[in-house]
Amino acid sequence: MNIVLVHVHVKPEFVEAFKQASIENASNSVKEDGIARFDVIQQNDDLTRFILVEVYKTAEASAAHKETAHYAKWRDTVAEMMAEPRQGIKYTNIHPEDSGW
Repeated sequence: MNIVLVHVHVKPEFVEAFKQASIENASNSVKEDGIARFDVIQQNDDLTRFILVEVYKTAEASAAHKETAHYAKWRDTVAEMMAEPRQGIKYTNIHPEDSGW
């Protein structure tokens, strides 16, 4: 499993538009064979901060995701909405076992 937590800080005036674009991307992403999870979560005490929880079954699945039309649409749509560049941090699964995803 390849897990990526993408930290995103959005300009206040774009919070709702970012949420809608990210929901559309996530809804399409979970249909990809190589994706186990694709969640969009929002910070409670700062509504301009989000984390995308991306869980890929393989490294190849992560690369393939970046080639999809829905990812390209999301990337281009939200580029100007961000207060700062997004930061993706990669993790290795410990528990539950990969089959638990």
